[in-house]
Amino acid sequence: MNRRGFIGTVAGSLLVAPLALKAQPTAKVYRIGFIVTATSNETGHLFKALSEGLRELGYVEGRNVVFERRFAEGKQERLPALAAELVQLKVDVVVTGSNPVITAVKQATATIPVVMAVSRDPVGAKFIASLARPGGNITGLANDTAPEIIGKNLALLKEAVPRVSRVTYLWNPVPPGAEASKNALERAARNLGLAFQSAEVRGHDDLESAFAAMVRERANGIVVAQDPVTFGSRSQVALLAARSRLPAVYGVREFAEAGGLMSYGPNIADQFRRAAIYVDKILKGAKPGDLPIEQPTKFELVINLKTAKALGLMITPSLLQRADQVIE
Repeated sequence: MNRRGFIGTVAGSLLVAPLALKAQPTAKVYRIGFIVTATSNETGHLFKALSEGLRELGYVEGRNVVFERRFAEGKQERLPALAAELVQLKVDVVVTGSNPVITAVKQATATIPVVMAVSRDPVGAKFIASLARPGGNITGLANDTAPEIIGKNLALLKEAVPRVSRVTYLWNPVPPGAEASKNALERAARNLGLAFQSAEVRGHDDLESAFAAMVRERANGIVVAQDPVTFGSRSQVALLAARSRLPAVYGVREFAEAGGLMSYGPNIADQFRRAAIYVDKILKGAKPGDLPIEQPTKFELVINLKTAKALGLMITPSLLQRADQVIE
């Protein structure tokens, strides 16, 4: 090639290069909403599980995904406004957990896809039409699919503490599906020959008076509902139970890790990680209403032996052997 031809080739390539760069499509950056009732500290491990799950699928924050995080700081009355914010931002999908938040998001939008990382009796709560075909814009996972599952928690508490004769259900009556769980637990108590009573907590400030009422009414066992109010205050709940000398069973391991006696239920951090699979499918074009609800296949039994000893309880070897984790 002569000098003149070389210069022409270089000049041509310099002209074409910017055009080629300009023609390259820009990678889409997805906007994902994340909304929960508790604080960022109380749910940090759940968001971490979700973001790690998405990263494994190729979604990296700051590169092709942006998270819009909203925390109600334990104040459920803030949820509708926070859900409305996410709708106004036109996020591509909303990830959430717990029935009060799902209710707020459902009321805020019927079009933006919603992935439930955690839900309680989603059919009974009228979030979806059925587990196999949810319909609408909501799909995801259920940590229990029917209220009767709560009876297993009571049976385990009775096995761990045979002297339990009067059980109290610590619950929030506000969220959809809450009444059904209470009724199911009452039936389970009746079948076990136990006296049943309930203590309502609609917010963090109700916990002290609820435990005082349990002591007055001579409760000797507690089943704690899966609810953002109790979950966000799990350390205080465990502390109040210890001070009141009341053995309690909880639905998720975070309570046992915070000092509660025992827990039985699915690992909700794992569920937030698996929620990433739903997000990926939706971002690739799947309709939420066509994605079946995933039901838990493994329930973890966690026993806090340190708390048991502080309460003067002797947990049987057979129960300890069945535990997935024993905290000592």
